[in-house]
Amino acid sequence: MRPATTLISTVGTSLFMPNLAGLRADDPDPVRNRLAAAYDAREWDAVAGALATLPPTERTCGAEINSIASLLARGYAVPDANLFFCHSDTDDGRAIGRVLTAYYRRAGHPIAETRVIDGLQDSDPSRFRTEGLRNLARVVCRLVRDYGPGACAINATGGYKAQIAVAVLLGQALGVPVYYKHERFDEIISFPPMPVALDVRAWMRHSGLLALLDAEGQVPAASLAEDLADGGEVLECFVDRVEVDGEEYLALSPTGQIVHETFRERFRTERDRLLPPPVLASEKHPPKLGGHGVILRHREELRRYLAAITDGVPQVRSCHTVYCNPDLPRPLMFRLRGEEVQGTWSDGSEAVTFAVESSATTDGQREAVVAALNDWLQAHR
Repeated sequence: MRPATTLISTVGTSLFMPNLAGLRADDPDPVRNRLAAAYDAREWDAVAGALATLPPTERTCGAEINSIASLLARGYAVPDANLFFCHSDTDDGRAIGRVLTAYYRRAGHPIAETRVIDGLQDSDPSRFRTEGLRNLARVVCRLVRDYGPGACAINATGGYKAQIAVAVLLGQALGVPVYYKHERFDEIISFPPMPVALDVRAWMRHSGLLALLDAEGQVPAASLAEDLADGGEVLECFVDRVEVDGEEYLALSPTGQIVHETFRERFRTERDRLLPPPVLASEKHPPKLGGHGVILRHREELRRYLAAITDGVPQVRSCHTVYCNPDLPRPLMFRLRGEEVQGTWSDGSEAVTFAVESSATTDGQREAVVAALNDWLQAHR
């Protein structure tokens, strides 16, 4: 395994509590005296400077510095690796992030930056679960995407215990090694990525719902009842149910966020292999619209929308309306119903379902077309 050139670390609060908070201002050791004074005065650059005079393996330096020292000593990361610190959405998290970036910039790391994880705090357990862990997955996935899986490693030593579980799952999904150092361990342990992959076909089939939840955050469960029933236990693993003012909403679970981030990027790099051949321009046809009330009221808008789909997605031959509902709005997305690719258009109060005719001839190709349509939709929302 090649040493990482980019190290992504979760951040906890052990540096402050109990380490620095336990120091005494009258400590006879000059370094500890400086640390205590700087911490009490909330002078974070001075805290970083004092920490830099201690061995990085000393427990006072905290879990993040201790674990990174072990990673560097064992060659798991290059000496001048880029460092990103994912800290909690708290005052202490932001302060510790500032200390760590100042400390490692002094040590010569060209990039030492923080990433605040919105919602990752311990004052609201519901927000921690529905927002914080999801946002952690989103931020880490974005960093891995920017720097490449082969260049990255995750250090999951610091922070809430739930972050460790999410980080390990991220590593398995993204093909990135994950490291962890317990305070009582002399050495760091690794969780290498699994040599097997999750099923991309399950993601393609349900990409519309996952993309919708990723974009909207929370969606009324009633509007997605049919999609959930179709997805069965697979989708239940990817969503959380949240009650807001007595109404049930759906949101992506941390696992769902990881799966969606992972396979969306994998699909975008492998789409030419997964998709059927494009339709010739001469074989594309204008949309066919029925004569029902909702369709008549929105005829030109619908025509433009369906024509844009046909023109914008190479594998689409044509679209035609199937049915409409004047009383039930549905989120815009594409899905597979049996062997038919379907899409939904809605103005927020009325909905129209339409079928998409494509060049797909197998179930796998139809699933890939659904994913391509949902990708197109995300780009045009």
